[in-house]
Amino acid sequence: QVQLVESGGGLVQAGGSLRLSCAASGRTTSTFAMGWFRQAPGKEREFVAAISRTGGTTYYPDSVKGRFTISRDHAKNTVYLEMNSLKPEDTAVYYCAATYTGILSRTPREQNEYDYWGQGTQVTVSS
Repeated sequence: QVQLVESGGGLVQAGGSLRLSCAASGRTTSTFAMGWFRQAPGKEREFVAAISRTGGTTYYPDSVKGRFTISRDHAKNTVYLEMNSLKPEDTAVYYCAATYTGILSRTPREQNEYDYWGQGTQVTVSS
């Protein structure tokens, strides 16, 4: 079992930055691909970023590409999401997710590909 706890959310003005953290416990996540998703009020949860188990491969949808950066620190068993140039439409609850994979470069992008989820952290971007 893996437990995921997100932190770092908050209120920020448009154009600002935030860094989210996702701390994993229960077992090492070095063999897990990790991802971030978000869900705005009244909308479906959507994919934001994914990183391979090695950290060498990342993937982003066009909506955040160039503004968000996902990274991981194996020693700390933690994944990060650096968010820059934030927009009001980035307002959502952000969730961290993890899944075991035997493929080093795999970057899962669908919710049903992930087995473990955090409780979420709120990000609010004011205009």
